[in-house]
Amino acid sequence: MLPEADILVVGGGLGGVAAALAACRAGRSVVLTEETDWIGGQLTSQAVPPDEHPWVERFGTTASYRRLREEIRRYYRHWYPLRAEALALTDLNPGAGRVSKLCHEPRVALAVLEGMLAPHRAAGRLTVLTEHRPISAECGNDVLRAVTLEDLRDGTRRTLAARYVLDATETGELLDLAGVEHANGAEARAEFDEPHAPDEAQPHNQQGITVCFALSHHEGEDHTIDRPEDFGFWRTYQPSFWPGPLLGFAAPDPRTLEPVPRTFVPNPDLDPLSVSADQSADAGDKELWGFRRVLARKLHAPGAFDSDITLVNWPLNDYWLKPYIGQEAEALREARQLSLSLLYWLQTEAPRPDGGTGFPGLRIRPDVTGRADGLAKAAYVRESRRIKAVTTVTEHDVAIDLVGPHGGTRHRDSVGVGSYRIDLHPSTGGDNYIDIGSVPFEIPLGALVPRRVRNLLAAGKNIGTTHITNGCYRLHPVEWNVGEVAGALAAHCVAEDVEPHQVQAEDKRFEEFARLLDRDGVQRHWPDVRGY
Repeated sequence: MLPEADILVVGGGLGGVAAALAACRAGRSVVLTEETDWIGGQLTSQAVPPDEHPWVERFGTTASYRRLREEIRRYYRHWYPLRAEALALTDLNPGAGRVSKLCHEPRVALAVLEGMLAPHRAAGRLTVLTEHRPISAECGNDVLRAVTLEDLRDGTRRTLAARYVLDATETGELLDLAGVEHANGAEARAEFDEPHAPDEAQPHNQQGITVCFALSHHEGEDHTIDRPEDFGFWRTYQPSFWPGPLLGFAAPDPRTLEPVPRTFVPNPDLDPLSVSADQSADAGDKELWGFRRVLARKLHAPGAFDSDITLVNWPLNDYWLKPYIGQEAEALREARQLSLSLLYWLQTEAPRPDGGTGFPGLRIRPDVTGRADGLAKAAYVRESRRIKAVTTVTEHDVAIDLVGPHGGTRHRDSVGVGSYRIDLHPSTGGDNYIDIGSVPFEIPLGALVPRRVRNLLAAGKNIGTTHITNGCYRLHPVEWNVGEVAGALAAHCVAEDVEPHQVQAEDKRFEEFARLLDRDGVQRHWPDVRGY
C-alpha cells in the first residue's frame, strides 16, 4: 500500500530528482516514479556526461546542483586510486573529457543521487517507484486528479492522486495523457517571429535522439560484436547534408556546417591533467575519444586501469529518421541498431592512424551502462513535448544576433539561470545543425506553469520554450534548476494554500516564494558575463 502524498513527481531524471529533493526538503510527502530502474536520466540511464557553461565552477547553478557535482568528485577521491596530483585538484575532472569540467561514469552519478535521496526515503517522506510508466490520467475542471501507472515488471497498475503533479518525464508524457495544451516539434515562424523557425509548423520535426554506449580499448584483443541486423543499411547511409557516409570520421561542424574530419585515437598518451574543458573556447568535439571520456586511466595509480572509458555520443550515432515522440518503439529500435552498427564499423572498418582498418580491441561496456547489450538503458532525448505556458521563451529572448552579447530578457519572475549555445542537432524534418550563439539567460517561473491546468507543473525539458530555444534550455544544470523550482513551488503552494498561477502573477506572492529560493541557494540572476 502506497502512502498518500502531497506531490507526485512522474519521471526520475535530473528534473524529477531535483523536484523530489526540493519538496522533501520543504517537509512535503512525495512519490517519485521512473520508467527505468535507474534514477538520474541524462546522467545515468541515458549515459550523457553533463553539458555545462564555462562558469559552472564559480556560479550559474543552484546550490544543490553544486552539491551534486562536489559529491561526485568526493566519490572518486574516496574510492578511486587517484594519483596524488589528481587527488589534490579541487576541480577534478574524472574523465578528463572535453565536453564538461566534470565527466564521470553513470554509476557514480547514480550512487550519489541515491545517497541524496536516502534520508528522505528513510524518514518516510519519499517513495520511489522505478520501472513504472504513466499510462493514463484523470482530469476535470482544470485539475489533474490522478495518474495511473503501470509496473513494467509485472503489469500491475496503480492509480495515484496528489495535490500537485509534476511532469518530469523525458517526453512530456503527462501533457499528452492529461490533455494539457502543448507544442511538439517546430512552431511556425508566424507564431513567435523567430528567424530560425520554419514558415509552417512542423510538429513531427524533432531533434534526433542518440543511444549512447561506453567503450574501452584493449590492443591485441578481439571484442568484435556480431554483425548488427541493420548494418548493411547504416554502412551506406549518407544524409543529403553530410560530407560522406554517416559512419565515417567526416561530419559538419555544428557552428559553420563546413565538413570537418574527426580524429579517433583510443587511449592517447596525453596527460589528462593538461585537458581543459571550455566549450566557449573550443567545442572539444573534433577528437572523438577524449570528447566524452568518463574515466582517464592516467589520472590513477599505474596499472589500476588498462584503458580509458569513453561515452559514445557523437555525430555518427545521432538518429533522426523517425520522430521519437509518437513512434518511440520503432525509433528506439532503429537508433539502437545505428549505435551497434557504429560500434561494428569501428571494430571492423574504421580507418586507423597507422593505415590499417578496424579497432577489434574496442570493448563495449555493459558494466558501465547497466544494460546487457552495453547500450544505454534509455535514449538521450533532446526535445520533449512543451507546455503552452504562461510565459514562452523565444529566440528573441536569448540569441546573441538579436540581443547582443550582453543582452537577453530579464524576467520579473526569474527562478534560475542557465547558459548554453542554442544547439539543435539534425532533425527528423531534414534540418542540419542549427547552432546559434546565445546569452546567459534566466528561467521565468511562467515557463513552468501551464496556461490552464492549475495543479500540474513542468519539471524538465517540457517547459515553455520553443523548438529553437529548447536547444539551450535542455541541458543538465537547467533541467535540474527547473525541477528544483517546480518541487519547491508545489511544496510552497501546499503550505500556503495558494496556486502556482497566483504565485507567478502576484508580485507579493512571488517575492515570498523568491525569498525561499534565495535561502536555498537558487541563483536567479547573472552577474555581468558575455554570451558565446
